[in-house]
Amino acid sequence: MIDLWAPSAGLNVGPALMTAFMLGIVHGITPDEHTWPITYSYAIGGYSSRRGLVAGLSFSLAFTAQRALASELAYLALDRWFDASAHLNYIVYLVVGAAMWLGGRYIRGGRDLHLWRPRAGDPTALGADLRAPRPWMPLVHGFIAGWGVGAFALIIYTVLAPAMPGPALGWLPGALFGLGTTLVQAVSGALIGLVAQRIGLPADAIRRIALVTASRTLTWGGVVFVGGGLFGLLAPHWADASIATGLHIHNLAHLGLAFVLVMTVVMLIGIGSLVQQILYWQRHHH
Repeated sequence: MIDLWAPSAGLNVGPALMTAFMLGIVHGITPDEHTWPITYSYAIGGYSSRRGLVAGLSFSLAFTAQRALASELAYLALDRWFDASAHLNYIVYLVVGAAMWLGGRYIRGGRDLHLWRPRAGDPTALGADLRAPRPWMPLVHGFIAGWGVGAFALIIYTVLAPAMPGPALGWLPGALFGLGTTLVQAVSGALIGLVAQRIGLPADAIRRIALVTASRTLTWGGVVFVGGGLFGLLAPHWADASIATGLHIHNLAHLGLAFVLVMTVVMLIGIGSLVQQILYWQRHHH
């Protein structure tokens, strides 16, 4: 019997690996601060289903490589940092936030870009001269984000990795968890790219809208993540507060700082920017 909520120690290899893969799928579906904001940013910046798929795959495969490495370290009992997992998570927020901000800075070519309303006459308002994200950027983000430690990671490192019969297989639970996440993130990345492609505007307009949205999501999302990391390090008691939902689903069982980060970056900044840019284009160019 596979238990995705609280798998017990002493699992056989087969059930342990199946549990890891299924947990990865749940991780990809549920709102997670280590995956959703970055996947959305790069997928929308690809402005096509193919580029969105590549962005989702690139991020998730790098995430998978990190989880496989960390799983092996956990099997070898080199996981002492997990004793301060919350502290580590807030440090990861800082690093991820800085990387997001730099990614957004790259897309807009070093120019300032306002969060909602562009300045009158600003040629960057609709994405003029903005640059598409480089293929390696989601790879770097995926490897960095993978070091965040939450309920899923702790299950892998403390229950599933030790269930492996030897060090040669210690990396497998992390790898299968990452592949489960990859499956979901690749599909969602393609769908996000398809949405950008099907806006119903000229190709040049779609490109500009997508790049402005990606730039804003990365730039201001990075600021939000850095703020969340600082808040967690400076006021851990408040940052660890959460609301219990009664759901036995990780990422949904308790809603706290991580959920706030996801909703702020993806729903408010990301989707808000996309809608604002579409309306801006329609008002000024029709």
